[in-house]
Amino acid sequence: MTPLAQMATEVLNTADGRAKTALSHAHAAAWHAARAGGAQPSVGAAQPPLHPARPENPQLLPPRDVPRRKPSTLDGRIAMLHAVAHIELNAVDLHWDIIARFSQVPMPIGFFDDWVKAADEESKHFNLLCDCLEAHGSYYGALPAHAGMWQAAEETKDDFMGRLAVVPMVLEARGLDVTPGMIDIFRKAGDSQVVAALEIIYAEEVHHVAYGSKWFHFLCGRHDLDPVVAFQGLVRRYFHGRLKPPFNEEKRAEAGLPPDFYWPLSEAR
Repeated sequence: MTPLAQMATEVLNTADGRAKTALSHAHAAAWHAARAGGAQPSVGAAQPPLHPARPENPQLLPPRDVPRRKPSTLDGRIAMLHAVAHIELNAVDLHWDIIARFSQVPMPIGFFDDWVKAADEESKHFNLLCDCLEAHGSYYGALPAHAGMWQAAEETKDDFMGRLAVVPMVLEARGLDVTPGMIDIFRKAGDSQVVAALEIIYAEEVHHVAYGSKWFHFLCGRHDLDPVVAFQGLVRRYFHGRLKPPFNEEKRAEAGLPPDFYWPLSEAR
């Protein structure tokens, strides 16, 4: 079986979104099958690209230049779906990247099980959203998208704990805050396909935040660090701006992220 870090790099080097997620599913299935059979397959090592391969479209713009559309209109809701699809495609790469980029760090095999599962689920999320876009006569790449999505990955490329703090415990935790509102928008619009997709995404993103919290706490224990102090220091170093309430405290707590971690980071710095 191909070492996991090499499989992760293959996903990162695949540009087309549907092709990337198909390869992601295939590699995840191979890993899970080997693990289910009692094997401990090789993680190996790799040199992942600094930036993942991307299709020619969507055009990537600075955040301030991405057009704002009202979710009360169909065009606005399509734009919202497109933006979330873009986030999910980046999440596929982020989860494979943490495997490839930090494969040299000695970690329990369960760490790799978790992030392979997360990458597999993010691949499903991207495809669900692409299906929704296509049902509305659009597609991923039809609209401009946020160019800053990979910034956190690039800035934490040499900091394993920083990556865990900023990506699952800040960026994905933000998804727990905003997704219920999006579900409500599409439910009021009578769009059951999108509601069903977002409800799947919402439930599974809790697990991804939980994986981040679990392995961040593991590394804090390894290095004899206070998790709250370490988390807040890393977020202040790598995340630009403050965390914005309101917070979904119930789902954050379910994911192992209590309020004393993030509320102090919502204050002006």
